[in-house]
Amino acid sequence: MEKIASAPAVSISVVSHGQIALIANLLKDVELNCLETSIELILTLNIEEILPFMSDKFAFPIKVIRNANPMGFAANHNQAFTHATGQYFCVLNPDVGFDKDPFPPLLACLKNSSVGVAAPVVLGEGGEIEDSARHFPTPLKIICKALGKCKGSDYLIGAQTIYPDWAGGMFLLFSRAVFEKLSGFDQRYFLYYEDVDICARLRLLGYEVALCPQSSVVHHAQRSSHRSLRYFRWHLTSMMRFFFMPVFWRVQCRKWL
Repeated sequence: MEKIASAPAVSISVVSHGQIALIANLLKDVELNCLETSIELILTLNIEEILPFMSDKFAFPIKVIRNANPMGFAANHNQAFTHATGQYFCVLNPDVGFDKDPFPPLLACLKNSSVGVAAPVVLGEGGEIEDSARHFPTPLKIICKALGKCKGSDYLIGAQTIYPDWAGGMFLLFSRAVFEKLSGFDQRYFLYYEDVDICARLRLLGYEVALCPQSSVVHHAQRSSHRSLRYFRWHLTSMMRFFFMPVFWRVQCRKWL
């Protein structure tokens, strides 16, 4: 009798836009460190690339999607979700790495039914804690930051789980049921602010965003919007879109009330 493979606990979605070398390193990290977690990985090639590895040579299954035309962050991860079979869905950037399994503490955080998405502490390459947990942006705060007046982190990260307004999209772990309830990311955002928007919609549904300090990853940040006019324009467009969306005004009204 043919043995039927059980569904993985976590489906990881990673999108490459000419970043396959970074992803090769990420796959090594998953292979070496995620021994406690049943995983499948969905790799979306947003542009044509040659894989420098055999996708069937890893201890976990890899599904490869090759896009005929490049798509945005939201569309790519939503597409990957349609191929996912895990109980949990993880959105993971190619420029993230880790030397221990980040998933068990995050899965423990998600056992709290009030938590809709869990995120690890994000460290820079020098070990410094990155500002990945923030209050929702407002036009006034953006102006304040642009003028160099609003500095420092919005939240103090210590040993206890914190519940920020939103967490950065380089690593987000959702339960499958919650991601379905949200209908995934809003595809009207091509790049940037998808993480802000989905966390806002999550909180409007009554869920919390959890930053779980027992889990940590390293972000080898690319900072494309700092170097490219095109990426900066996408960043600015997405920011303005968010400020004009009903979601923004609803979360602001909740805070005022």
